Amino acid sequence: MSKGRDMDRREVVRIGAGAAAFGAMTPLLGFPFLGGCQGAEEGPPNIVFIFSDDHACQAISAYGSRINQTPNIDRIAREGAIFQNSFCSNSICAPSRAVVLTGKFSHINGKIDNRADPFDTSQPTFNKALQGAGYQTAMIGKWHLRNDPEGFDYWKVLPGQGHYYNPDFRTPAGTERIEGYVTDIVTDQSLDWLENGRDPEKPFLLMCQHKAPHRSWMPGPDHMRLFEGEDIPEPETLLDDYQGRASPASNQEMSIRDHFFPAYDLKITPPASDAESDQNLWAATYDRMTPEQQALWDSVYEPRNVAFAEADLSGDDLVRYYYQRYIKDYLRCIASVDDNVGRILDYLDQTGLAENTLIIYSSDQGFYLGEHGWYDKRWMYEESLRMPFVARWPGRIDPGTEVSHMIQNIDYAPTFLDAAGLPIPEDIQGESLIPLMEGRRNNGWRDSIYYHYYEFPAVHMVAKHYGVRTERYKLIHYYETGEWECFDLETDPQELSSVYDHPDYQEVVEQLKQELRRLREFYEDETGIPISSANTV
Repeated sequence: MSKGRDMDRREVVRIGAGAAAFGAMTPLLGFPFLGGCQGAEEGPPNIVFIFSDDHACQAISAYGSRINQTPNIDRIAREGAIFQNSFCSNSICAPSRAVVLTGKFSHINGKIDNRADPFDTSQPTFNKALQGAGYQTAMIGKWHLRNDPEGFDYWKVLPGQGHYYNPDFRTPAGTERIEGYVTDIVTDQSLDWLENGRDPEKPFLLMCQHKAPHRSWMPGPDHMRLFEGEDIPEPETLLDDYQGRASPASNQEMSIRDHFFPAYDLKITPPASDAESDQNLWAATYDRMTPEQQALWDSVYEPRNVAFAEADLSGDDLVRYYYQRYIKDYLRCIASVDDNVGRILDYLDQTGLAENTLIIYSSDQGFYLGEHGWYDKRWMYEESLRMPFVARWPGRIDPGTEVSHMIQNIDYAPTFLDAAGLPIPEDIQGESLIPLMEGRRNNGWRDSIYYHYYEFPAVHMVAKHYGVRTERYKLIHYYETGEWECFDLETDPQELSSVYDHPDYQEVVEQLKQELRRLREFYEDETGIPISSANTV
């Protein structure tokens, strides 16, 4: 197992180490420096970063989805590159966003979980570097970092998670409510900024960040009846019994069987339970709708709820029904995201901006679509660890490029800097993906990735853990319970049976432990319980 990242920076210029380097460089560079890796006649590239929330790879047809089609996201992959092994460093919303901005793991940038402490926006971020070097920068949509964005010439962001219908937006001038469906509105605002809000003589960074398909999966008016009368294929592990794994898999609180709110999550109203929290959550979303929106909603969902009440389901039949209610609404939200990705692509193409624009679609982490009987994310298991990442850059990325190298969200910031021709500070922990996009880098890339999840005890009750993943194997350490899991992804891709104690895998386990120690040292992670100090089971 080799180094966790390449130490030879032939493709980019490195400048001094230290937290100040990222921000300090930008006033010195000046606009003329931009485009160092782009032809001078073209000028520096524009960058459009479309970022959704909780969009699992298994719900993208370019990644082989069995359950839906995403023609516009697929179009980016078809006309550019798809990264088949893209992974999160900490599978939860706010930490992932902080990693994207800084190019540094959670323990370095300080945002380790979704709790009350805000992200420290005074630290260097890639958008500040682009802004300081002459880019116009805009952030529109879900921010989720508990403070005002910094390093943006224009920002309009959802408070917290935001709402699907008639969302509020925070702006430098205050808060405003916009009538409509949030995915459409975020795109409307992004297109308006592209058309009317920027200086067309300058390159731009647009971060268009969607709430969808985050819980509570409320579809927009255009997609409410999608999949009506159809059965979405169930994952093979929908009725998982969690045998063969460490105790945290059985002790979570994110199962479709036991932990959905019928009204808030599944839109079963009146709710199948009388939980006050469920009723209050649903009221807070439904009551935001206009009478016209409510009338459309009721016309679609009331017949479904009548049929559910008449069916009087229980046991596994109820789990299967809940899965169908959940997955259809989730996929309806995805359909809206994909439609709106198409609107951005069409605008770039029709205005001629596409020729000098790097556009990337990704999501802050993966998600469980019934696998292991779950929804949500957090785990180092594949469904939440994997992130989509597709990129189009005409003239720089060959259409149909497929990249198998392991990348992480620590790589996004250096990629944006490299695309703009800016130096990558020494203290950034990721690598530029531009050489992979262009097919210039086949050797010397990392062959393992590091992961660390912190938020426990908290919602969904997923135990703290860190681990290492290689091409074939994964080692996970639940360091507060002293438990380990090891999976052979070649023979057990669904991660159903840990081989940590299997005699045939002891040499592999020891190698993985050595690699995990090395990655913790390499990435300077002293959080959690060190391997040598933890109990082992």
